[in-house]
Amino acid sequence: MAEINDHIQQFFMLESGLRALIASILVGGLCGLLGCFLVLRNMSLIGDALSHAILPGIVVAFILFGYSTIAFFGGSVIAGILSAFMITWMQRNIRVKNDAAIGIIFSFMFSLGIIGISWLSHHEGVHLDLKDFLFGNILAVEKADVILTLLMVGLVILMIIVFYRSLFVTSFQANLANTLGINANFIHYLTMLLLSLSVVASLRSVGVILVVSMLITPASAALLISDRLPKVLISSVILGMLSAMTGLLLSIAFDFPPGPSMAVITTFFYLIIMLFAPQRGLITKWKLKRTHEMREVVEDILKLLSKLTRPKNQTEKITLSDLATKSIHPTKKLKQYLRKLRELGLVVDDQDSIQLTNDGIQRAHELIRAHRLWEVFLVEKLGLDKDQIHEEADKFEHNFTEEEIREMDESLGYPERDPHGSPIPRRS
Repeated sequence: MAEINDHIQQFFMLESGLRALIASILVGGLCGLLGCFLVLRNMSLIGDALSHAILPGIVVAFILFGYSTIAFFGGSVIAGILSAFMITWMQRNIRVKNDAAIGIIFSFMFSLGIIGISWLSHHEGVHLDLKDFLFGNILAVEKADVILTLLMVGLVILMIIVFYRSLFVTSFQANLANTLGINANFIHYLTMLLLSLSVVASLRSVGVILVVSMLITPASAALLISDRLPKVLISSVILGMLSAMTGLLLSIAFDFPPGPSMAVITTFFYLIIMLFAPQRGLITKWKLKRTHEMREVVEDILKLLSKLTRPKNQTEKITLSDLATKSIHPTKKLKQYLRKLRELGLVVDDQDSIQLTNDGIQRAHELIRAHRLWEVFLVEKLGLDKDQIHEEADKFEHNFTEEEIREMDESLGYPERDPHGSPIPRRS
């Protein structure tokens, strides 16, 4: 471990190491920011296409101007914009599926680029390595690359601030854009332009093949965290920056290629968020489901305890054996559920008996009231037969709020009995 730390410290003592770190952080944040709009607008495949389609621009720029960062930048942007226009034109004017149009253009442009770079590499004195463009070479980042990336970050942030409202509307309600006076076509091509700039800025860091990972994965993870666009944008930027920085550190420590390391780390972060994100995480949803199921079972037992108690003596004690004979749950499980009811202050139990507390009596009456009012609603409003409604009411009685129960009671005219003739408890 000490050897790894020394290796990392030595790397960042070099000017090239600091340039690599700055470029990685800038690219991660830039891709994370713009990627949110790509995912929301279902343009993920276009991001992949443009990242591949810039290669012919690099070839033409090299032929005309030689090995020049500015020339590569200009050629890549022109190739990206040209590809974006061709894809959009095919999608709107030719009978072809949207994803098919993307595949046709990006594979054509990508193939042209590979042929061109391969052809150039056979010429004596030409040093144009294809894998540097495909997989990135963050360690070869020059000062001019960092300055261009910084300019791209500033330009993309400025455009998003200026056109935030239009981007917001066209991302969520595209059909509403014309009604509000928003030129949807302009916003579409603006997004394409910003995407081309971001891809070019990411070229040296992660390469054309892996840039789609930096564009899409942090944004997809951020959308699992929140529904509010400002929070999604901030989360995506932070995740993109952390992924790029962590991937770079990993590549330095273990001599891995930087671009693939960044792509792996951003996917690793996505998997963690996919599992633990609030509300949408798989483990979070599993816990919420378990909690909901436990609540339903506990409330069913509470309702059963109320029914086993004589109507005029709600403080009567019930034995565990009495409860076990009427419940579908084994005695061991019943003890577990009774312990939960005791923690909630709904029952008091000892070794011999179980007794409802005042809160337990109140909650049981609320459940029974919701159940029987819903049965009345199903018969009177939906026309179901009274023999069909009991199981349906069992499912829904746990989900009604007090306000919903009150409104249902009012809409039914405050019925006193359910379709089976049982009395409906009144609200306390």
